[in-house]
Amino acid sequence: MNNFACFGKKLHHLCSFPFLKLVFLCKSMGFLLLCYYRFLLLRAKQFWVELVYFLTLSFLGYWVLKVLPIRTADSFSPRNLDLFFTSVSASTVSSMSTVEMEVFSNAQLIVMTILMFIGGEVFTSMVGLHFKKFKLMMMMSTKEKIVSVNSDVIFSSSPTNAIDENIELGLEIKPEFLHDQIDDVPLDGDQSLTFYNSIKLLGYVVLAYLVGAHFLGVAMVLVYLSLTSSARNLLKNKGLNVHTFSFFTTVSTFSSCGFVPTNENMIVFSKNSGLLLILIPQVLLGNTLFPPCLRFSIWALGQLFKKQRHSCNYLLKNTREVGYLHLLPSLHSSLLVVTVFGFILLQLVPFASMEWGSESLSGLNSYQKIIGSLFQSVNSRHTGETIVDLSIISPAILVLFVVMMYLPPYTSFLPIKDNDQYDVQSHDQRRKKRRGKLMENLIFSQLSYLTIFIILVCITERKSLKEDPLNFNVLNIVIEVISAYGNVGFTTGYSCKRQLNPNGNCQDKWYGFSGKWSDEGKIVLIAVMLFGRLKKFNMDGGKGWKLL
Repeated sequence: MNNFACFGKKLHHLCSFPFLKLVFLCKSMGFLLLCYYRFLLLRAKQFWVELVYFLTLSFLGYWVLKVLPIRTADSFSPRNLDLFFTSVSASTVSSMSTVEMEVFSNAQLIVMTILMFIGGEVFTSMVGLHFKKFKLMMMMSTKEKIVSVNSDVIFSSSPTNAIDENIELGLEIKPEFLHDQIDDVPLDGDQSLTFYNSIKLLGYVVLAYLVGAHFLGVAMVLVYLSLTSSARNLLKNKGLNVHTFSFFTTVSTFSSCGFVPTNENMIVFSKNSGLLLILIPQVLLGNTLFPPCLRFSIWALGQLFKKQRHSCNYLLKNTREVGYLHLLPSLHSSLLVVTVFGFILLQLVPFASMEWGSESLSGLNSYQKIIGSLFQSVNSRHTGETIVDLSIISPAILVLFVVMMYLPPYTSFLPIKDNDQYDVQSHDQRRKKRRGKLMENLIFSQLSYLTIFIILVCITERKSLKEDPLNFNVLNIVIEVISAYGNVGFTTGYSCKRQLNPNGNCQDKWYGFSGKWSDEGKIVLIAVMLFGRLKKFNMDGGKGWKLL
């Protein structure tokens, strides 16, 4: 008994000091992490949050791609810069390539699939909705606490002091600050609760939309490959897993990335019109037609479930108050559909007429040429999958593609009075916030930044522009930069046959034109891809510059 009592005292002595210190340290670390999380989530600008997000995602993707073994059996190994370039391209859904896709192993393709999925605009906007819901919850709970304290203040002053201390420590947030972080948020009674429930419902609708579109896309591609021996045998000859190809291509297409596991992109599937028809809706659902499809999904949900009808009607009628970029007013959504198909027709007619008998569509029958032309026209806006070699098509079509790649996804050709009023109000609010800030008044327009980037690339590649002018010409550089800015992925590539001074060691590779650029040029293009992915934060840039 004495020994047992002595052991108990020793155990109590050991636990009383080191263990308590460890518990105190863990609690302190948890407290610091909580304060940092609240500060980052509630106080940081959305631009900086997304910039840090994409940079972190790119570096993490680079590290994983570097650790995993490559597929090729020879001694070739991608350079670190090329791996990082590929990771940035997948994270920003740009599909610019400096390495052949068939170099990557099945595990690396899965990693790139994850990068494209969590880097897509639909996914990141859904995460933003959940963050906004959290801010609303914090705002409502903080307001309730302060109201409760005010009602009891005649009995004790300690609760008020506690609230003030928590605000100073970062555990509580002032309602006024939260209201500044979320524009036009109703703070009173049932309106605040309705707004919160609507944001919560919208987050779930976007999640269901995201999962449903991917599920249908993967299922349809798998069914097509199981029924079409030519496409299935092509993947088998290339050593590509059918399931990996289906998931990779569907995620890439929906997220508007444009990567395909084959070196030739979709050129090898130019005769598989059924596969192209499956992917065309994925291109539209994940990009230009996302707002009208989202409105339809909310309307259908309200018709099917009476309990959600009030929140659905609130979302459909109060798009400005909701503040979700992809939830547009009814008129704007309707005209956006007209504009999208108008742009497709605007490209389809000249592309089909000028390239019908050209080398780019050779070997295809009339039906395959029509479907291929439609697929190419749909992809020129933002996805970047291609069935033709862009270096051999007409320069006039290339210029048309450059214009389409530059246009934002929700460009509406027809004027909208209500939407104009909304834009003016939002611009006025931003101008008020920027009033008196010299640096923000000096922000350039999108075209100005693109001009600067093109000039920088021409400087970094000036030697190649002189020695290899057929490959390194200004038009090809413009296409590459605009494609990276629009997160499209179109490229003219590089051909050894176009060299004026043939190099015996030159080998044609199936990667983008930027794969032949210098390291400095690739770094500039990385900056362009990040700038293009975050261009929504500078759509009203250049307002301080007046051209008279």
